[in-house]
Amino acid sequence: MKLVPYWRDTAPEFLGTEKGPVEGDHDVAVVGGGFTGLSAAITLARKGASVVLLEADRLGGCASGRNGGMCNNGFAQDYAGMVGKLGAETSLRLYQSFNTAVDTVEQLIREESIDCNFQRVGKLKMAAKPAHYDKLARSHALMVQGADPEARLVSRADMGVEVGTERYFGGLIFPRSAQMHMGKYVHGLATAAARHGARLYDNSPVTGIKRLNGQAHRLTTPRGSVNARQVLLATGTSAVGPLSWFRRRIVPVGAFLIVTEPLSKDQLDAIVPGRRNATDTRNFVSYFRVTPDNRLLFGGRARFAGSNASSDVKSGTILRRSMIEIFPSLSNTRIDYCWGGMVDMTADRLPRAGEREGLFYSMGYSGHGTHMATYMGQIMSEVMDGNTRANPWGDFDWPAIPGHFGPTWFLPFVGAYYKLQDYLH
Repeated sequence: MKLVPYWRDTAPEFLGTEKGPVEGDHDVAVVGGGFTGLSAAITLARKGASVVLLEADRLGGCASGRNGGMCNNGFAQDYAGMVGKLGAETSLRLYQSFNTAVDTVEQLIREESIDCNFQRVGKLKMAAKPAHYDKLARSHALMVQGADPEARLVSRADMGVEVGTERYFGGLIFPRSAQMHMGKYVHGLATAAARHGARLYDNSPVTGIKRLNGQAHRLTTPRGSVNARQVLLATGTSAVGPLSWFRRRIVPVGAFLIVTEPLSKDQLDAIVPGRRNATDTRNFVSYFRVTPDNRLLFGGRARFAGSNASSDVKSGTILRRSMIEIFPSLSNTRIDYCWGGMVDMTADRLPRAGEREGLFYSMGYSGHGTHMATYMGQIMSEVMDGNTRANPWGDFDWPAIPGHFGPTWFLPFVGAYYKLQDYLH
């Protein structure tokens, strides 16, 4: 079993990063080499800007390359609940931005000829309890009025067409959702950014940001410094650099995944005949999909803990047990990959983007980052050109999380709370 992301191990390595010192004057410096940063670098470079991108690790090495390979439209939360909280008009507008984000991914893949196994397979959200199906039905009744007219309910009696388990009590299909190979997508984005003229540096953590005059900044790394007229922070859960204001507003939560050995068509037909992305309604969520080479990727929260080799193995054991509970036929199936990553959760599980003290930022995607990050990379290039109305998250305030100053000492307590909620509700 390999303790590396399947996406990294089965994608070509990008060899176009800069090898020399970090130096020079640029129109824009992008901090972070995930989907937000790479998408922004492409868009800005297309506009003719001089772009430098600084990544602390490897390009796509953090959340962007460690997820479940899903490109799901819709909120992480219940749509009816969002309408109750934000109102019908705002909920519809935000939901449509997630729809547009999936379209943006597809368009960018087409424009840049990225080979990453993109498919519109749809998402199946599965009700873990009968009451959860009632909640999905309430959301569906509102969604079809404009947010997602093609969404459809699946009764418990009809779930066998979609998934080979009797564990769930019905579901809701989001037909616009897609999936792809995340490692190949990262490689394609990086290739496109470099082709359009962006200078990409990996292993270059930003350790200092100093405002020079007006809006310009100097960014310092162990490999040197650059000056930039504008700066975009696309850092997610990064613990590196002077980002304490953002760290107080984001909780890094571990997400863990396993991938099986290749399965036969008969095996896959028995457990996932619909071949959709699938996720359930629990707080300790389980989700799964089929990879391009016919393996089952199975992920979930498993534990409210950080990601490291020891934690990943412990979480992988929990995930394997959950997978077998759902699909007993896989009890003797070999696990070939196990890894973890950190999700940048906000308190309300909605992204945040805007400008603070001359620094532009977009982050906090809360588990729905693949498409929203790609979309917001493009949107922030418009915001940086002065079109602030393009930002769907511009009107949201972002208070600090009480008691949170960086280290996530409270995660075990949060995990205990959500486990209790899963038991009670």
